[in-house]
Amino acid sequence: MLKVGLTGGIGAGKSEVSRLLVERGAVLIDADRIAREVVEPGSPGLAAVVAAFGEQVLAPDGSLDRPKLGSVVFADADKLAVLNKIVHPLVGARSQELEAAAGPDSVVIHDVPLLAENGLAPLYDLVIVVDAAPETQLDRLTRLRGMNEEDARARMAAQATREKRREIADVVIDNDVPLERLTEQVDAVWADLVRRAHTASA
Repeated sequence: MLKVGLTGGIGAGKSEVSRLLVERGAVLIDADRIAREVVEPGSPGLAAVVAAFGEQVLAPDGSLDRPKLGSVVFADADKLAVLNKIVHPLVGARSQELEAAAGPDSVVIHDVPLLAENGLAPLYDLVIVVDAAPETQLDRLTRLRGMNEEDARARMAAQATREKRREIADVVIDNDVPLERLTEQVDAVWADLVRRAHTASA
């Protein structure tokens, strides 16, 4: 099994790269999706978040109001640290369960937005960084996700710098390019990952 950490700044296009890798046969473990699962209504994770931040972070239906929680934690590093302390261990445990279920020859892609920020590179055999210029990220966040520019810039500023992400990269995928060129890069990376996975299992 080859354990790959996949990361990139918000709006860099990491989801597109993970989609292309899954199409080629990768097993995807998506930290964001798991982070939503572990705070679903009735979960110990949600109870812990409410205990830390109060009931104002709940939506009327009892689920987590993510935008409300986001506006609280992204403006305050200490509060963000509290949230991470609750959610990260739960995400880690669930990720390990999913990884254990993958076959010995598998290429397991861990899609981890805050891989650089949390010093997680040593957990993986290989780290892939999806890279795009800050102006490209900003354009995607405002045009495609409907964020206002101030929110988009705040989200980008809360993450590691582009340089810090590139420092931990074993492979950089340039996503300032048309989809066709991106697909060619992913094909080349996938061929290398499969070769490494087979070597590792042998």
